[in-house]
Amino acid sequence: MAVAWVFPGQGSQKLGMAEGVLDLPGAAQRFALASNKLGRDLLAICAGSNDTMGDGPSDLNDTRNTQPALFVIESLLVDALRARGPQPALVAGHSLGELVALYAAGVFDAETGLALMHRRSELMAAAGGGAMTAVMGFDRPQLEQLVDATEGVVIANDNSEAQVVLSGSPEAVSAVSEVLACKRAIPLAVSGAFHSPFMAQAAAAFAIDLEAVPFAEASIPVLSNTDPSPSTDAGLLKQRLLLQMTTGVRWRETMEQFGREGIDEAVEIGPGNVLSGLIKRGCPGLRCRQVAAATDLD
Repeated sequence: MAVAWVFPGQGSQKLGMAEGVLDLPGAAQRFALASNKLGRDLLAICAGSNDTMGDGPSDLNDTRNTQPALFVIESLLVDALRARGPQPALVAGHSLGELVALYAAGVFDAETGLALMHRRSELMAAAGGGAMTAVMGFDRPQLEQLVDATEGVVIANDNSEAQVVLSGSPEAVSAVSEVLACKRAIPLAVSGAFHSPFMAQAAAAFAIDLEAVPFAEASIPVLSNTDPSPSTDAGLLKQRLLLQMTTGVRWRETMEQFGREGIDEAVEIGPGNVLSGLIKRGCPGLRCRQVAAATDLD
């Protein structure tokens, strides 16, 4: 049976999500490493006990905390799965999940991945001034026509035939979502226009850091967000990761690639079941399961 490991991104976080991994080998050390790097108690943030805003999940939803927290949790689950049996046929991650996919494929170690995630999250949080809106149940030709005709907006996440996320200036995103015939258009609580040209300055800064980081050849083919064709080439995977900050997440095409690669089962590694839901609707017949805690490993 051919299995794909998939890793969710921002939006899958929830308070208490770390509790299920704390007994895994190396958990205390990895959370301590992350906390030292961030200068704040990441485990307390995951538990909601370090809330500075007084409304529970606010600290966890800060992208500077969300991204490192998800990396730590997902990478610990990867280590546990590696120790238990067969490796997957390929790996893929949604947005920040791509860095976990690269870690799972042996491109870099956990400390390097955490450092990259920390830097990425800081740069993205600082690149404000934009907006994002999730759109469901739309006419794709009309959507593409509107986006092409409207300056300052792009499709940031092409999640499925029925769900995309628009990203760009608040005015442009609003203009498209208000005209588009769709079932729902939901503005997202984000600090910037992620996966769009609005991230150009952040991407340029990230490129400087990324250039100094050695990438190994992947031991497992990786489907990247910017190009969902499988690759193990270290240089190509680094280039694709850099482009990811300013280009869209092509998850719909990633799911289509599963069929071409003969994938029978997708294992979503991390909190929630967002990717499993997309895969179930987009890939009928492909089995899905979730691994969000140590209890899901058996």
